[in-house]
Amino acid sequence: MRPAFPHKDFIWLILRLPNSKHTMKKIHLIALAVLSGLLLSAAWPARGLSLLIFVAWVPLLFVQQYLGDHKQKGMFRLAWLSFLIWNTLTTWWIWNSTDIGSIAAIGLNSLFMAIVFKLFHFSKSRLYENRKGNLILVFVWLAWEWYHLHWDLSWPWLNLGNVFGANTRWVQWYEYTGVAGGSAWILLVNILIFNALRNKPAQGWSFVSFSRQMSPALLLVLVPIVLSQAIYSSYAEKEDPVDVVVVQPNLDPYTEQYTVPPAEVIDRNLGLALRAMNGKPDYIVSPESAIQDEIWEEQLGQSPSLSQLQAFIGQHPETSIVIGASTFSFVPPGMEEDPAARKFRTFEGYYYAHNTAFHLDSTGSRQMYHKSKLTPGVEMMPSWRILKPLRNYAIDLGGTVGTLKTDAVRKVFEHPGGRFKPAPVICYESVYGEFVGGYVRNGANVIFIITNDGWWGNTPGHRQHLLFAPLRAIETRRSIARSANTGISAFIDQRGDIYQATPYDEEAVIRQKINLNDKLTFYVRYGDYISRISAFLAVVFLIYALVRSYLRKTSYFKLRQTRP
Repeated sequence: MRPAFPHKDFIWLILRLPNSKHTMKKIHLIALAVLSGLLLSAAWPARGLSLLIFVAWVPLLFVQQYLGDHKQKGMFRLAWLSFLIWNTLTTWWIWNSTDIGSIAAIGLNSLFMAIVFKLFHFSKSRLYENRKGNLILVFVWLAWEWYHLHWDLSWPWLNLGNVFGANTRWVQWYEYTGVAGGSAWILLVNILIFNALRNKPAQGWSFVSFSRQMSPALLLVLVPIVLSQAIYSSYAEKEDPVDVVVVQPNLDPYTEQYTVPPAEVIDRNLGLALRAMNGKPDYIVSPESAIQDEIWEEQLGQSPSLSQLQAFIGQHPETSIVIGASTFSFVPPGMEEDPAARKFRTFEGYYYAHNTAFHLDSTGSRQMYHKSKLTPGVEMMPSWRILKPLRNYAIDLGGTVGTLKTDAVRKVFEHPGGRFKPAPVICYESVYGEFVGGYVRNGANVIFIITNDGWWGNTPGHRQHLLFAPLRAIETRRSIARSANTGISAFIDQRGDIYQATPYDEEAVIRQKINLNDKLTFYVRYGDYISRISAFLAVVFLIYALVRSYLRKTSYFKLRQTRP
């Protein structure tokens, strides 16, 4: 005799659901949706248990199966519940910088994810009468993740493949697939486990039958991990060092960074660097927005901070500096309608604001790169016509706010000797794999990440942000020096291992020789090809599902009209 159906026994719920002939109560479906949200959250870094990601989707897949089989409504609401829990428990820390922005980011991201899952539910139900078609989820979800990397509301923080940032020895094959390969891996394993549980024998599970059903999923988990370990063990960096000093000035962005005199800010950065200047390092790397002058790019020679830095280089001519700043430039005639153009308040004309990285060296040249992946709601408002009146009302986190002007290409800095070619990756840009690959295709042989994660306080936010860097190191096989204003600063080698990670909320300076690399990985050459293929297939499935749905409706109405 089977036990009664308890409300809280999730395992029995999952095992019984496929064969249940009873009408499920709403509380059972809600419990499964909640369970998926909790599992997704518990898997997420920096302190999650990554293995949970391989079963996190299973409860939600059972919800979809049941609703589709019984032709019941509610899929969107239950999926939204799962994703709202996941988004809230993993990115709640956005609240520290902006309460409105956190509500928007969490609410909208959950909404978009629920819409995507609903599209999968619709396609599976229309095309296969809900009997099969779970692979559609892989195509639709990867298409969504790829689109989420490119539109104005881009927030790909929770793209599934990012979950392995703390387990990089599992995903050394990202140099071939990028993060999208990890997303596909996760979804495929979840689908295999779901199918195995659905195929419960009529006589119940035995150890042999259960093992047989689960073996494909187990193999799909283990084989990529074993392959990754083999790649990790065999990968050897070519000795070609660049000697880098990384500075962490630890200026509180709420109370210090934008109130301390600019000269003192530069003094703090250079004073820390001097602690590690025995010998002749090739580079000093300081964080995003470390220069606080109002710098106009047409008048760089008038910046006291740039002059201060150039004087330091004069005393240490072998050392170049990469450092962040807020800069401004005049809008050329005819470009006044550019979404990033701002009107002067006191006189005629328009100007641009930029989040800028400078490369300063002994030749006196000042190479510049403007941040080009902007944080939605902080550095950019969507350029859609309906939101145009709001484009300069971005969330104020200090410094330069509103829609910023970007660079069209991924500029690579070059050391006077020509040997060192660092990619200046600014803050949020480190989240984007194919984007960072663009620097490498343009010649970068090492990556410098400059960022300011102090807005979020001592929360999971800055730890999660750090873990994107190892993924970029594996995808590109480039060493990374990371300078974060309040931490965590670190060095990352080409296998994604982190070295000398600094404490958060402390002044620090670290120095290390990291190796250059000129070879292009498969992923750098071809980018997010898995996502593009998935997007194409997702569109095909959705169009086919819509056509079949339309034809069925028209056939139904014609049949009714012909009846006497």
